[in-house]
Amino acid sequence: MTNSEKKTEDTERILVQFQFFKVNESWEQLSDTEKNSAAQEVLSLLKRQNVGRDTHTFSTMGLRADTDFMIWRTKKSPEELEQSYSELKTSKFGQHITITHSFFGLIRDSRYIRKPSDQEQAVSEPTKLKYFILYPFTKTTDWYLLSPETRQGMMNEHIRVGRNFPTIRQILVYSNGLGDQEFMVGYESDDLQEFQDLVIALRSTEARRYTLVDTPIFTGVNRSLKEILALLGAGE
Repeated sequence: MTNSEKKTEDTERILVQFQFFKVNESWEQLSDTEKNSAAQEVLSLLKRQNVGRDTHTFSTMGLRADTDFMIWRTKKSPEELEQSYSELKTSKFGQHITITHSFFGLIRDSRYIRKPSDQEQAVSEPTKLKYFILYPFTKTTDWYLLSPETRQGMMNEHIRVGRNFPTIRQILVYSNGLGDQEFMVGYESDDLQEFQDLVIALRSTEARRYTLVDTPIFTGVNRSLKEILALLGAGE
């Protein structure tokens, strides 16, 4: 097996999951002591689960009505994702949250980029930027009926535009056949205005004609779980 083949094999085993949660009204009925007890338990749980720094949390409070926070997990198997969710949901804190959206898929080598830059490999970066934007993405049937050369030409334009914004990281998760969408597209940025400039620039590329769905869009603020719990009234 060549190094290139081994890299592809290892990459294809990586599963990425994005889960969004809404805190129930029952949380507000708890005493400060009960909230703090639940917070300490779930903090210990997430610390134990976060092997290799493969779990990240983001606050969506005030940014969407249907979610309060997101957990981004990178694991090797669906069973690991299942176990992580089960442990969270059966915790004291988990009894007061409802999952509102859940997406997962595989990290695969891009068919359009031969040598991905660090910008396009955000999944491997242990430290996340200030903001994370995520949306499901599906191409039209007509896109797949185009010749490979035509698609590559359009994607070359798309890639050139993206590389004009080198401080913005991207992650592409393939969910074909595993969910309602074909891809999950995520961006990390320290500047939302710069990210918006990128989106506006991408809207005018030829490949945009072949976008079927790219909503809902989720924007989160990079926060530790401890910070999120504090925002929910569970202080020290």
